[in-house]
Amino acid sequence: MTTNLDRRLDSYAPAVVSLFRLVYGLLFAGYGSMILFGWPVATPGPVEFGSWPGWYAGLLEFVTGLLIGAGLFTRAAAFVASGTMAVAYFWMHQPHALWPIGDPPGGNAGTPAILFCFGFFLLVFVGGGRYSVDARRRR
Repeated sequence: MTTNLDRRLDSYAPAVVSLFRLVYGLLFAGYGSMILFGWPVATPGPVEFGSWPGWYAGLLEFVTGLLIGAGLFTRAAAFVASGTMAVAYFWMHQPHALWPIGDPPGGNAGTPAILFCFGFFLLVFVGGGRYSVDARRRR
């Protein structure tokens, strides 16, 4: 029974990878857009143009998020995005507390950084999926 289910689900894997890539990329671009443009939600404090590290992090999030969402240069963009989130976690979150779940003082609120880091790390290895600009360029 599970063999039949596995076979049926395997046929959907390329489309689901593409959907995963699209959602993760657009969410990431949304975080960058929030930092750069104050949209769709304004940040608690303004991030000045060119300020280190916030503005540059927002730029990386926005650009790599759009590239990943479109499936263009997916592996390279996902590598940069994954590294960005690893740095963000260890630089901005981990010093506050050991546990990523929960807000300080008990936790460090780093769960989104970890999820983005490993989601993008997965895309480095599986690529953008069947429905991506990368796949279309290969044809």
